[in-house]
Amino acid sequence: MSQEPCKYVIESVTLEGNRFRPSDWIDRISSLAATFGASHRLVYSDDLHPETIKGARCLVMDDHLKTSNPWLYSHVMEFAEKNNLRMTQVCCLSELQD
Repeated sequence: MSQEPCKYVIESVTLEGNRFRPSDWIDRISSLAATFGASHRLVYSDDLHPETIKGARCLVMDDHLKTSNPWLYSHVMEFAEKNNLRMTQVCCLSELQD
């Protein structure tokens, strides 16, 4: 059984507990790896996408992005660190469950 790739869950809350603004930052960053599908709608990448976890909107970034798009991986990590956003690394989907 192969191990799932790890993911980073970046919350819209700072390490100090303050809500991060602007509120659409997750969509803005997710769109950097998105494409337009056949229906002419934005399709988020499996490697970088918004997700609701435990009732909170988060940015989920797959560790695979480190090799598939090093620039984007670095950009997201630097953004999270510069803005003191809460970030958790999870390597098992059950860690994201309630």
